Amino acid sequence: MKMKEGHLVYRRTPIEKESPEEFGYERIKYNLAESSVSDFILGNLDIDLTDLALSYTDHLGNPQLREYIADEQVNPDNVLTTIGAAGALFIITTSLLKPSDHVVILHPNYVANLESPRAIGCQVEYLQLTMEDQFQFSLNKLEQLIQPNTRLISLTYPHNPTGTMITESQLNEIISLIESKGIYLLFDETYREMTPDPLPIVGSLSENAISVSSFSKAYGLPGIRIGWLISQNTNLMENFLAGKELIFICNSIVDEEIAAHFLARKKEFLSKVSLHVKTNQEILTRWMKTSDYMEWVEPSGGVICFPRIKSSVNIDIERFYETLKMKYKTFVAPGHWFEVDKRFMRIGYGYPSKHELESGLQCITDAIKDCVD
Repeated sequence: MKMKEGHLVYRRTPIEKESPEEFGYERIKYNLAESSVSDFILGNLDIDLTDLALSYTDHLGNPQLREYIADEQVNPDNVLTTIGAAGALFIITTSLLKPSDHVVILHPNYVANLESPRAIGCQVEYLQLTMEDQFQFSLNKLEQLIQPNTRLISLTYPHNPTGTMITESQLNEIISLIESKGIYLLFDETYREMTPDPLPIVGSLSENAISVSSFSKAYGLPGIRIGWLISQNTNLMENFLAGKELIFICNSIVDEEIAAHFLARKKEFLSKVSLHVKTNQEILTRWMKTSDYMEWVEPSGGVICFPRIKSSVNIDIERFYETLKMKYKTFVAPGHWFEVDKRFMRIGYGYPSKHELESGLQCITDAIKDCVD
């Protein structure tokens, strides 16, 4: 007898169903859809794990790893390692929120930031960023969205997908606002170190603030599935730890060992990454300045941007993406992945090589030309 399914809590989203790994990396020549730097090669760590006992590890996370993450801005005991940033977001939202809560989320945004509160059944309201406003954050607009039952504000900076930033002064204003209203701030700072002048770890600024980050984007280690959250609130940390133990007890001891070895040499690795990102951003900027078809807000942090095809360009947008993908073997992240118009596309410039970026951008131009009426 067929079982009645009833209400299903989770749904697969376009960004996952249509991702490069689902489509098949072997079918992509120029991958501009990735939101990270290029994948790190394990051999570059020169690490020997032969004698590592494959045991459970500290439930908070490897102590040395947490010390590196704390970066002398917080106590290592304020750090909880998770399975990627997605694991941290899930633990935080399921620990803090109930269906009657109101949540304000920066939009557009990374899908996990949106879907976890929705799955709980919260009332989700967007703090909308627009290209017409240069994707600029507005404290006044944020304050206007706060309701008596607002429990959580969720922000992401450097912003995914636009690459825009806020200032430290703006951040301090946000902290003052959440403390005065008794609201929690979830701050996704995954690209924090991919800026010329990084903001402080936000979890170090207030007991109402919770930082989230991971090894996936700025470090290029998505395969080890290590993320973390940071909170100085001891009651929250106890709750978050209980959530982690209920879901997966602890992280992989192998993954955490790799992560700790990477952070021990972080400055060395990031200096090379930063040079690559700078070179590619210059290539991207030149392309945008000479494009007859595209417009953007130039990114100021991270390794991604969110340009769009100008409204004056008469184009079959569905045909464009199909042509770009199938004829030119080039992949970008279309706007509907972020619940906005498909004329937008997220382009990642940290992942591809210089040649791949130059060629992929030319393919975007050629695909537009093919599909303009």
